[in-house]
Amino acid sequence: MSDQKNFYITTPIYYVNDVPHIGHAYTTLACDVLARFKRLSGYNVMFLTGTDEHGQKVEKSALAAEIPPQEFCDNVSSRFNELASAMNFSNDQFIRTTEDRHKKAVQHLWKTLEEKGFIYADSYAGWYSVRDEAFYAEKELIEGEGSEKLAPTGAPVEWVEEPSYFFKLSAFEDQLIEWYETSEGAVQPKSRLNEVKSFVKGGLEDLSISRTTFSWGVPVPGNDKHIMYVWIDALTNYLTAIGYPDMENEDYKAFWPADVHMVGKDILRFHAVYWPAFLMAADLPLPKRVFAHGWWTNEGQKISKSLGNVIDPFELIDSYSLDAVRYFLLHEVPFGNDGDFSRQSFVNRSNAALANGIGNFAQRSLSMVHKNCDGKVPQPGEFTDEDKAFLEGLDSVLAEMTEHMDNQAFHKAFDALWKQVTAADGYISTQEPWKLKKADPQRMETVLYICVEAVRQLSILMQPIMPDSCAKMLDQMSVSERGFDQLGVKGRMQAGTAIPKPEGVYPRFELPAEE
Repeated sequence: MSDQKNFYITTPIYYVNDVPHIGHAYTTLACDVLARFKRLSGYNVMFLTGTDEHGQKVEKSALAAEIPPQEFCDNVSSRFNELASAMNFSNDQFIRTTEDRHKKAVQHLWKTLEEKGFIYADSYAGWYSVRDEAFYAEKELIEGEGSEKLAPTGAPVEWVEEPSYFFKLSAFEDQLIEWYETSEGAVQPKSRLNEVKSFVKGGLEDLSISRTTFSWGVPVPGNDKHIMYVWIDALTNYLTAIGYPDMENEDYKAFWPADVHMVGKDILRFHAVYWPAFLMAADLPLPKRVFAHGWWTNEGQKISKSLGNVIDPFELIDSYSLDAVRYFLLHEVPFGNDGDFSRQSFVNRSNAALANGIGNFAQRSLSMVHKNCDGKVPQPGEFTDEDKAFLEGLDSVLAEMTEHMDNQAFHKAFDALWKQVTAADGYISTQEPWKLKKADPQRMETVLYICVEAVRQLSILMQPIMPDSCAKMLDQMSVSERGFDQLGVKGRMQAGTAIPKPEGVYPRFELPAEE
């Protein structure tokens, strides 16, 4: 693989104090689509996801459940693994911070930072949110009911005083600003970059990175009375998975620095301020990009357990279909913005784009070939200017999609692709092959050949979004070579290829009557 291009993409590792919800599915789906796209483009890909299993919240949740913390973590982590399977994610690794390899990696990073003079012992006094696993300065707090102090996220905070080790975060203000301003696309989208720069320019305080009031975590090397603060522990997973601290490991050499850390906007600070500062201090290369996406609401309402409107991805898949869920989540809103989940919108968009769009075009094209061409791909005649223009559009769309995918503009990539679906509908409607059977049978065969070729190319291009349904479509056409290198002239359908009676792969959906 030495001559292959490498691509490393990560999800945040998900905290195991609760079960998976639509937000977890959304982040990992974005990574999965990008990982699949890069594999089909010929890249050697490492796609990492997993679970963050230490900290006070986990310890408290395990206590409430009356089971040991490790058993609690095993139970919840397995649900995230089940989500990965249910959503057909193609992750190469699923990492857990309770693994021995991770404890080894994070303790090595700690010792490196300590040896370089960036960790010191002191005591901490300040506001801490158990729910956020974060410390907050007084100026960041907001007032709740009855003058109660709350974190900016709305989470409760408590005053904490205890011995602590600190990381010299304040020493990295200038280096962080330089990174933001000289590394193109280091933090995206631009609105999030501006948010992070404003935070850093407001002044950084040294960061408390250990706790003594609970015991569920990685012990500090040389002082096991202290447990590593969850963020230095959790963030190091991105290095653990590729063999750190062995920097001669083939995976480390191939994949570090990461190409994209995909995160929700609520954990941007940890990934775009603390994490690069840790890496700078350890003299390790910085990730190429941190991309923070938005949140989902449900029918216009903020999603919360108290409102009872949490969107269960398992239920969505059972109610509709997996590939329709995958398509809708990434196409509904510009990636990076907040989005609203509406079942009416889901049904309308899925029916329009999938059942009535690519599904209808594929069914019409393959059915006519099966019925009118002895069930075989016909031999085309000479192409007209209209034929050539349509094929050129199909042949060239990958370049436009790649540009958008490299900027994590998934909706723009999908729009470029669906323009070709619209063009395909326009082509078959204009050429009217059903009228040509008597008027000009040779022309009918040429038109149908081009339609089948369009189904082939569109199915190959849609694989990252809807892998199952595209595989079924390509199976029906006996297409075995499915990489992006087969797009265009190189992979054209061969005349004589069997086309059995096609089966629909994109169902139509209806809302239940009560909705």
